[in-house]
Amino acid sequence: MPQITQLAQVFASQLFWLAVVFGFIFFVVGRGMLPKVRSTIDARDQQVASDLERAQAARVQAEQTEAEWRERMDEARASANQIARDAASSSARETETQVQEALKVIDRQLEESRRRIRDAVAAARTEIEALAAEAAQEMVQRLTGITVERAEAARAVEAELELIDAGDTQ
Repeated sequence: MPQITQLAQVFASQLFWLAVVFGFIFFVVGRGMLPKVRSTIDARDQQVASDLERAQAARVQAEQTEAEWRERMDEARASANQIARDAASSSARETETQVQEALKVIDRQLEESRRRIRDAVAAARTEIEALAAEAAQEMVQRLTGITVERAEAARAVEAELELIDAGDTQ
């Protein structure tokens, strides 16, 4: 086999060209393309780090904004509660004033009613006394035949009513 005998001659030549090709590839890829890939990777790493820093800053800003919002909401709630308490207090005062005015009106009406009742009772009593005096005068006239004057009959009826009134108060 002649190919095997030529192997030593061809092998040295193939090793030479193999070294030349690998050297070429090493210099083209290693010296030309690899720095570009590394710079792209470094740029990407820097971009990611920058994005992470901006995201962190945005998160801190969002937390600060949320804290300010919560503070404003707490102040608004406190203000609303104070307004509600003030409104309730004001309403209670107004209601109390209205109740006091209504009580005064009712007291005046009650006093007026009591006065009218006293007047009506006094008028009825006067009328009853007059009728009782007239009835007593007529009964004495019919039973005994004695004529009694109206003033005397009225005094007798008045005395009896005072005895009745005195008995009611005891």
